[in-house]
This record gives sequence, structure tokens and C-alpha cells, in this order.
Amino acid sequence: MPRSTLASLQRGLGLLIVLLASGWWIASAALELSWLCRCGVLLLILLPHAPVLAAEFLLLACFSNPSPAAAPTMAMLVRAWFGEVLMGVLTFGWRQPWRPNAVPDHLPAAARGRRGVVLIHGFVCNRGLWTPWLRRLRAQGVPFIAINLEPVFGDIDSYAPLVDEAVTRLQGLTGLAPLIVAHSMGGLATRAWLQARQADARCAGVVTVGTPHHGTWLARFALTPNGRQMQQAGAWLGALAAAEPAERYGRFTCFFGHCDNIVFPAGTATLPGADNRHLAGTAHVHMIMRREVWAEVMRRLQTPLP
Repeated sequence: MPRSTLASLQRGLGLLIVLLASGWWIASAALELSWLCRCGVLLLILLPHAPVLAAEFLLLACFSNPSPAAAPTMAMLVRAWFGEVLMGVLTFGWRQPWRPNAVPDHLPAAARGRRGVVLIHGFVCNRGLWTPWLRRLRAQGVPFIAINLEPVFGDIDSYAPLVDEAVTRLQGLTGLAPLIVAHSMGGLATRAWLQARQADARCAGVVTVGTPHHGTWLARFALTPNGRQMQQAGAWLGALAAAEPAERYGRFTCFFGHCDNIVFPAGTATLPGADNRHLAGTAHVHMIMRREVWAEVMRRLQTPLP
């Protein structure tokens, strides 16, 4: 089973949060604090990402241009924040740290002639992000490989061999070039692989969800190599775009959103000449759960290549 350094880190963080919450509950009882105070602080300890997400949405509202979509309403932003808080608990508190391999890669012997999917996660994630997808793909008999991008804070170019290995393995099993589905930074890892290997003929197309194709405003605060590579107008993104053939983007479907709290302005998640599709009122991680994304992947799996 694929190993994940990130899973170990997130398990440790989760256990620390539980210990802090337990310690607070015991100490607050001894101090005879009100129930409102005790429960309020407990929620802050158990949901430390909630205020961080709130700050991201505030920055989104203040500094983001929603074009080519319409500006989100305040109600949309609040709903997106709440949905992302819940999604964060499931993803970063359960699926990624404790169940990253709950659904193993599906490589059935009878997969010959059935197009498969390579799933690539984004920044500070692992294959556990895709667990709901993996269950649905397995139920429908779709062959798939979901990879872990390691090292977690490495150079994006260093992920190309991992993508290449997954594509080679799946194509060898099925006899068909796989479809690549990538979230966030995973879309940049895919582009880096396509360029490094000149591998256009080795995939059936690419679906990206919330990928900072032109960087993101938030990356100006990045400290890691892969984080800095996602800066707007950065040298790495500029060099990648300059080397890519224009016709490559026509094989991409790019989902973007005006409530994406990580990748903004919204237009940074689009590519010229791609099939760019807007997901209204949905935050960054939650975007992968939208039915429109699943429907597009299923459509592309069933559409013969020209």
C-alpha cells in the first residue's frame, strides 16, 4: 500500500488536538467556568481550521477578482466557509491521517480495454482526499491509481516520475491511455509531467479542479518550494507555460470557482483554450465533491478519443 508521510504528521496533529481539548475540558471544569465559555473554547480547539478558513475567505472577499465569474454574495461565502469547515474535518481529521489507504488502487485482471483514471491530489494532501471517489469508481468497475505526491514539501518537478509510473502502470494493464483527474497543485504536477515526458499521447485528457494554473494570491506567503512555485507571475509557472504547446490546453477541462478560498483570483484556475467550467458557491477542497466534476469525468471516460 502507498505510504504517506503526511498521514503520520496529521495523525500526530490530531492526537495533539484531542489532548489539548481534553486538558481544557478538565481544567475548565475545575475553574467553574460557564458552559458557554467552556464549549466555545472547546470548539476553537477542536476546529482550529475554522478561523483560518474564515481569514482566507476574508482575503478572498477583499483581494480577489471573481472574473470570469460573477462576484459571490456574502451568503455564498458564508455557506462555502461552513461547507469547507465540515469538509476539513472529514478530509484532514479522518480520511487523510487515519484512512489514506481505505480504498486501494483498483487494478482488476479483466481491465483490458477499459479506460482508467489516475487521481492526483494537491498541496498538503494525500490519496485519502479521493476516498469517496475511489469507492464510486470501484463500484463502477473503473480501473484507477491514486498516488501520493512525496516529498510533501518538495519541488513540483520532482513529482513527474510518480505521475509517469502511475500512467505507465495503468496503461500497461488496460491497453489505453488513462484520464488524469487532478485537484489543486496536482494539476501543476500533471502539466510538469506532460512537459518533461512530452507525454500528450499517453493520457486521454486532464480534468483539473481548483488548480492554480496561473498561480494564486495566497502563495505570496508560501515558505516551501512547491508553495513558492505557485506564486502569481512566478518564474516556475512562467517557464512551464512558455514551454508548453498551445494545443495541449485543448485537452483540459478546468473547474474553477469564485468561492475558492485557496486559489484566487478565480481566473487563475483556468487555461486559454481549455473547457473552463465555473462551480458557484463552493470552496477549494469541497469542489471535488460537486456532481458536475464527477459527471464530466464519467463522460470523458465513455467518450472515444478522436
